[in-house]
Amino acid sequence: MTSLTLPLPTGGTESYTLSGTPVERPKPPHRFNRIAFGAAHVVADPMAAHDPWIESAVDWDRTLAFRHHLWDLGLAVAEAMDTSQRGMGLDWLTARELIRRSIAEARTRSDAMVFSGVGTDHLVLTDHVTIDDVVLAYLEQIEAVAAEGGRMIVMASRALAAKARSSDDYASVYGRILGQVSEPVILHWLGDMFDPALAGYWGNDDIDAAMENCLTIIEENAAKIDGIKISLLDKDKEIIMRRRLPKGVRMYTGDDFNYPELIEGDGEHASDALLGIFDSIAPVASAALAALAEGDTDRYRALLAPTVPLARHIFAAQTRFYKTGVVFLAWLNGHQPAFTMVGGQESARSALHFAELFRLADAAGLLDDPAQAADRFAGWLSIHAGIER
Repeated sequence: MTSLTLPLPTGGTESYTLSGTPVERPKPPHRFNRIAFGAAHVVADPMAAHDPWIESAVDWDRTLAFRHHLWDLGLAVAEAMDTSQRGMGLDWLTARELIRRSIAEARTRSDAMVFSGVGTDHLVLTDHVTIDDVVLAYLEQIEAVAAEGGRMIVMASRALAAKARSSDDYASVYGRILGQVSEPVILHWLGDMFDPALAGYWGNDDIDAAMENCLTIIEENAAKIDGIKISLLDKDKEIIMRRRLPKGVRMYTGDDFNYPELIEGDGEHASDALLGIFDSIAPVASAALAALAEGDTDRYRALLAPTVPLARHIFAAQTRFYKTGVVFLAWLNGHQPAFTMVGGQESARSALHFAELFRLADAAGLLDDPAQAADRFAGWLSIHAGIER
């Protein structure tokens, strides 16, 4: 049995013996009855000569290999989104290169789907920035992705949140940018628990009023909208909005707390998925989605149930630091050689947080090679917490 010493909240330690059995990876072909995107992280290059807090250095080979890992499991890739540390370590120039490479890589296979995030993160926010500048910033990124032949996710904009004075400003901006896209896009509503700069999005601090404004924009532009991803961590709000979407407009759940229930649906409506947690639980998510498509809801629920405590822990406050847990688990599972992140954000969570994440991942069968994961974490604890195995 594999064991290691883990820290406890009381200040002591415990000898922890791994007991989980890795979930078997489902084999293709993958037949799902939901569209399921994994919002994918980037692998930082630990050997790059750069200042990690200031510059992005990406290990392109391992970053793209991880996209193949998601595609191999039947998942689509949501590229250059929040999970990739977009605007939180990953700048637009690097994101644009990531999008270019990911779209090109998807073309090397017949079963790969990728949608890429477009936003305004290259716009330097000053007192002189106007709503017109926000529109132009969006259009610049839209044109860049369109030039690569890519499909798009229109990300929520910090600049728009800062400059909009009413819901009319949101309606104007989205109407203008949606008028320029050639294929339907996915809209993106990210709650302020993920990014405090997005408070009051859609023109109102009240969620219900904001939803009304958003639904009006969707109804007026439905032909240009494939769906909307919302990440509010409030399943009831998502269910209410899902029921009111125009025909043909999908709800993509971004609720990393309540995704099993929302994806399964209520018998009348169901959510598709665009989730950061699918980066971490891809093998289990794939197996569960296959079971759901076969009508085996008991297996679907049994597979996903142990992943929920893990997801709630990874996305616990401060929620914006969830990316650290995502990359930590990818490192434990051998998808990258080092636990490093762009922006140096591997330091954003504590040893206690990682210890509990390790226990929960083990319980959910998400450690692909338990012995390797234990060896890696034990080495990290020795260096960063002074805990010997």
